[in-house]
Amino acid sequence: MSQTIRRKGSNVRKVAAQQSKARSVRNAKAKTGSMLDSFMNWLPVSEEVLQRLFLLFILAVAAIAVVVIARLAGVPELIGRQFAMAAGDVGFSVNKVEVRGVKHLNELKIYERVDTAMGRPMPEVDVDQIRSELVQLNWIEDARVSRQLPDRLVIDVVERKPHAVLRKPDKLVLIDATGHELEPISAERAKGKLIVFGPGSAKQVEALTTLLGAAPALKPQVTEAEWVGNRRWNVAFKTGQILALPEGEKDAANSLMTFARLDGVNRLLGGKVAVFDMRTAGRIYFRVPERAADAATATAKAAAAKAAEKSASAETKDANDTKVASAKVASAKTDKAKPGEKKKEQQ
Repeated sequence: MSQTIRRKGSNVRKVAAQQSKARSVRNAKAKTGSMLDSFMNWLPVSEEVLQRLFLLFILAVAAIAVVVIARLAGVPELIGRQFAMAAGDVGFSVNKVEVRGVKHLNELKIYERVDTAMGRPMPEVDVDQIRSELVQLNWIEDARVSRQLPDRLVIDVVERKPHAVLRKPDKLVLIDATGHELEPISAERAKGKLIVFGPGSAKQVEALTTLLGAAPALKPQVTEAEWVGNRRWNVAFKTGQILALPEGEKDAANSLMTFARLDGVNRLLGGKVAVFDMRTAGRIYFRVPERAADAATATAKAAAAKAAEKSASAETKDANDTKVASAKVASAKTDKAKPGEKKKEQQ
């Protein structure tokens, strides 16, 4: 029986290739090591410090992982509740509420918003939620809610400032400088305040304030302002007179300043003119109701005089006709009496 024996002899080419590969690996390692050494030498810190930083990085990653896992498991909430309960047990719970900065608003409305926080442990009180509920009140522009340990909540309120009165079809409403409605008021409380009315007038209050600021001398005299056709203003003064302004903020401001100069020279306010119409550029028209009344009175007097004259003429004509008729009757009677007189004369 024959047997084939294979000998694992190394080929010269294979050996050369393996040696070349090993040489390349040694060169690459040497090159990489030299680059790493150069980089380490370039850094302003030592290798020991870098090792510590790397260790801290690993620990931070581990801590973050622990926190994430604990949060997913609800551990922080549980700890927070336990801490809040412990704080409440030792007296750190809400028993008092102090409100500051309120002048016009009824404080009861504030206490209604914080009633749910009474008796709760301080850590469980959501001050942001309380603030968001407070700023929904008409009078409150801003609010700050803070904890004052051990048992007090402090609420600092910034109220809106009343600026004018909005006249609606069924009521009067106090508004601030932005047109924000504060609360309904009576006609008695509205006296002495600027009254605005007309569709969309509340949204134009800021523009009206700017407009009146163009003529500071006239501003105290203005009592009412009507927003007409959603495009212009009619301004009423304390004298009851009305100024009709043109459209456009710039044109209206220029017209108001012109009127202020004319009033300063000619004393227009307080005179006989009821309406000053400045809607036409470069012109001002005056409406004087007394002149119309005088004209109507004169016309009525003339008509009455004509009627009286006509009546007098008719009466004169009737009297003349009566006299003529009486004369005719007397003449007829005379003619009838003449034959008898003749008989007497003959006898």
